[in-house]
Order: sequence, then structure tokens, then C-alpha cells
Amino acid sequence: MGKRQGTGVSAAVFQPKSPVPLAYLDPPPFPAPVIVMKDVGGYVSEYQAQTARYRQEGREVRLHECRSACTLALSLPNVCVYPSSLLKFHKAYNADTRAVDEGVSAELFRSYPAAVQARLGGLTREYRVLTGNELIALGLRNCNEGATQMARARPQAPPAPPAPPAQEEGLFGKLTAAFSVKPTVDPTPVASLRAPRSKRSFAPPPEDWEDIDADIPLPPRRPVDLQPLPEPGLPRLIDGAQQALSASLRATGELFRFDWLD
Repeated sequence: MGKRQGTGVSAAVFQPKSPVPLAYLDPPPFPAPVIVMKDVGGYVSEYQAQTARYRQEGREVRLHECRSACTLALSLPNVCVYPSSLLKFHKAYNADTRAVDEGVSAELFRSYPAAVQARLGGLTREYRVLTGNELIALGLRNCNEGATQMARARPQAPPAPPAPPAQEEGLFGKLTAAFSVKPTVDPTPVASLRAPRSKRSFAPPPEDWEDIDADIPLPPRRPVDLQPLPEPGLPRLIDGAQQALSASLRATGELFRFDWLD
């Protein structure tokens, strides 16, 4: 492993001959949790950048076995360990010279929770191992307990509908109460009502009823050649209006009847 620009520090003591995928640096798509099965560490600068990304996303990180620079995950608020987890701590060193880098080692140590710092007391060149049970006793969250709580979660009952507002006092409230009450009416009929029919007697018409208008003279006929002009401002009648008016007058005359009184 060559020296990187920037810190140029690797926190890994053992480098495998074949490349091993590191789950901490190769996370699943967001927002799935990052499950670290076995991470042997690497360049501190890369792990610092990935840790800052997880912190910004609020991503959950679950640790099984985590070594060296991977222990930076303990600085995350959403990190958890299993009772069987193993975390291995040691000082950082230069990948080329193998010399310990005290400055980067101090950054690693300060990233751990206060209880873990007190338990370790400091970092050394050799590995110091803390189990998951020890870390849980120091205050880290147990991944199993978190999963159990999620499985036992019960669906919340739907919220109760809001209570109707109280009626206003005063005249408006009294009117509202009066008109909101439904009257109770007995649908059973009490008795059948009958209206008396009045009897009217009419005198019979005289025998010469049909000849009653025989002595009434008819008006003279209107001359055919007389066509007076309409007065100014009066509308002209449309064709056929006189016949319609004559028919209307005849219909109106049929509505009236004269009774002869004794």
C-alpha cells in the first residue's frame, strides 16, 4: 500500500494479499443500514470522510468485527454492536516507514466515547480488544435490543375525532338549540275530516234563451277601402293579428254566463 497525499497514514497493521471488500467504505444504498461483518481498517483519511458522510445522513452502522481505522464508527450517534462483536484498537502508523503517527493516533482516541477512552486508557502499538458485551456495558447500544423493540412495536390506534365545539351562550346559542331539536310527531291519524258540501239551487233558464240576442242590432261593417294610417309612435300589427284577437274575444265571451233571477 503506497503513501497517500494528506495524512499519508494507514491504521491497518495486516494487509491481505487478495483485496477484501470493506463494508464500512462500500455501504449499501441509502437509507439501508451499514452492516460491518469484518473490516480490517485502512487509511484514516478515507474512514474519516466516510464517517462524516454517515453522520450527515444519520445512517445506522452495525458492527460485528471492526479493527483499526474502522473504530472511528464509535463516534457516530447511530452505531450499535452485538454481544459477540469484536473491536480492536491500536495506534496509527505510516504505511511506508511503519513509524507511529502520534498526531493521527490522538485523533482516533479522541473520537471514541468517554467511557471507551476510560476503559482503554490510551492506544498502544499492539492491539487492544473490547468485546461487544464490554462495549454494551460501557453504554453502546445493543443491535439485538434495537431489532427486538422494532419487532414488538404495535400499530398506533387512529386518533379520536375532535369533540364538537360547545354551543355559544346568549341569544344565538338559545336559537341554535331551539331549532336543532327535532319535533316528535305522532304519525297515527286522529280522525278523518270531511268538509260539508253546500247545495246551491239555480233557476232554470227561460224557454227563449236561444233567442235572447235576436233583438240586439249588429254594428255596421267596416268599409273595405278604408285603410287608416297608424298614429305616430304606435306599432303596426303583424299579419294575422286581427284574426287572433277576434278568436281571443270569442273565447273570453264564452266564459261568462248570465243567470236569470226570479
